[in-house]
Amino acid sequence: MSARAKTQAKAPAKSAEKGRKLGSRPAFWVAIAILLAAIGSFLWLAVPEPRQEDIVVSELEPGLITKVESLYNDIYVYKQNDDNLVLSSGAARLRYVESVVNPNDELDLPVYYTQSMTAGLAYAPGLEDAAIIGLGGGRTAWYIHKSVPELKFTAVELDPEVTRIADTFFKVRPEENFDLVVEDGRVWLARTDQTFDMILVDAYRGPFVPFHLLTTEFYQLVAEHLKPGGIAVQNVEPSTMLFDSAVATIGAAFDNLEFFESRGNIVIVAYDGPKRDDAELRKVAAERQSTYGFRYALPGLLDRRYQPTWNQATEPMTDDFAPVEYLKAIERHNEKQS
Repeated sequence: MSARAKTQAKAPAKSAEKGRKLGSRPAFWVAIAILLAAIGSFLWLAVPEPRQEDIVVSELEPGLITKVESLYNDIYVYKQNDDNLVLSSGAARLRYVESVVNPNDELDLPVYYTQSMTAGLAYAPGLEDAAIIGLGGGRTAWYIHKSVPELKFTAVELDPEVTRIADTFFKVRPEENFDLVVEDGRVWLARTDQTFDMILVDAYRGPFVPFHLLTTEFYQLVAEHLKPGGIAVQNVEPSTMLFDSAVATIGAAFDNLEFFESRGNIVIVAYDGPKRDDAELRKVAAERQSTYGFRYALPGLLDRRYQPTWNQATEPMTDDFAPVEYLKAIERHNEKQS
């Protein structure tokens, strides 16, 4: 995902002659081969192995409905044999599933972790205002909006093509108490003076979280935009090398983290103040379940809590650039690199 720069310079004749002699020696090329192999091994180890269920085979393009090349990504929509629609993105050879949508049921959450994301409805101090950073196919956002129609919900999505596809194919569009903002999530948070009962973060590009959405400063910004007792809900990919760092980073900004098993993903509910009493939490979950009749019952979602293993000595990640530079840095990072 980094831009490449090429520089050219003329070398003196003697240096060029020396280079030709050096390049003709077998030992020189053996050394080069060893170096390239070492670099290749490092890159292979540094990039998480994609899960097979997240990869769409691109050679035959089965069920492809549309393909869009946006400024930020290559986006695809497929129709499966069960009529569900799949939103995927990525490069030519590997595409990662972003959302699975049942076009005939707006409350269906086919992807298991999106169900766990809604567990935050039991923790939120109220159900008046909520926001999500990262729209994708809009499953989590739309489910919460339709389940609690009086909740004022704001969805923030970087890519205007994603919002267009969500509208065209998934019928996720602005309406009463549901606003769509096309902007980088961190920039939007820095500019708004709104506070929320709940802020959800699910902004992945393939298996990776954009760097500026995974630092202590970002989560401190999230915390500043929560009402007293408000919560943050974060989807985390545990198979990446950054899982320990992600937990440490979120934990540096919040007093409490609770983990929800999500079949390949882990959902974290983060909040400040004393740890929630389980009996009181279950009482609120039961009351809200009775009021709203959630498809995925809140008391049952609370049973998904567990404690994963992670290295508690891991240091949290922080911004490594000056605050006055971060807007330009974010803009450069967001652009799709060829």
